[in-house]
Amino acid sequence: MSSRDIVLNGLTFKNSQRIPMSLPSPYPNDFLHGSYRLKDSKATGWYTIEGGREERIDEWGNTWRRFKGISKGEVCKGVLESLDKVEEAELPALDDYRNYKEVEEEFSNNKKKFKIGSLPGFAFNITRKMRKLDQYLMDLVLDKNKVAILNARVNDLLEKAIKNYAKAGADAIMFCEDWGTQKGLMINPNLWREIFKGGFRRLCNVAHQESLYVFMHSCGKITVIIPDLIECGIDVLQFDQPKIHGIKKLAEYSGKVTYWCPADIQNTLQTKDEKVIENDVREMVEKLGGKGGGFVAGYYADNESIRLEPKWQDVACRAFVKYGNYKKNVVAIKQGEER
Repeated sequence: MSSRDIVLNGLTFKNSQRIPMSLPSPYPNDFLHGSYRLKDSKATGWYTIEGGREERIDEWGNTWRRFKGISKGEVCKGVLESLDKVEEAELPALDDYRNYKEVEEEFSNNKKKFKIGSLPGFAFNITRKMRKLDQYLMDLVLDKNKVAILNARVNDLLEKAIKNYAKAGADAIMFCEDWGTQKGLMINPNLWREIFKGGFRRLCNVAHQESLYVFMHSCGKITVIIPDLIECGIDVLQFDQPKIHGIKKLAEYSGKVTYWCPADIQNTLQTKDEKVIENDVREMVEKLGGKGGGFVAGYYADNESIRLEPKWQDVACRAFVKYGNYKKNVVAIKQGEER
């Protein structure tokens, strides 16, 4: 069975031979990620400014800043200083299929892998940078109509990008939007439903019409809108901190959505306790993937940012392989049998 088949069976709860995995060598990795390459872009690399800091300009025209060599930085100047120009803002050419030709070649050469086309976000992750996050959050309250215009323009562009990924041979599209704080959603859930839910539904529908699955990454505690995301058509929720929601709570939606998680990067891995890590992995496989699908074993690639030696995630990788064989392990896990 190919990696692609294993993932498809996992997403459709068809009791594959094992759970899908996205682990580093020598462990299984069933996925191939591809991203458009803009032929004509305003983006720059990092360049040094005063005070030991660096700046760069992204493909949307936003200026980012960081201390030299430290962190990914944050937007210090959005390309849209005023919403009065919301209909004039120049957007990158995500609609031009020439920017997807290299992705098409990569995908065509790796037909046994499950292929994911990367989007820069849905509307929030893109437009909040164009205005800077602090200003954008105020815009959501003070100028909803112009925010709606900007979001609609971005959604129009993303719809074309989704169709381009389908043409290039993708099996899914994936986007990142960090909607949560440690305690809850960044904005009132009703405001999220009013302004953003329609765009989620629209873009998920477009993807499904193109026979693409929709994968969403989000950090923080977005538990309150998980039912909304499922309703909109999100197929996979990628959480690096699954325990912030509670595994029991996530399991309430087992069979309705697939979770893609590493061992929790904030709680589990930081214990540096092999038994705790293995038990938490086992619990996720049992409770989130125990219906013959619904769980993908993940790996957090940036060990340095979470100040963790790779050996602790290696413990998790071994546990995912140990407990991730559906035919041999899932029933045994439920019955509490020894391995």
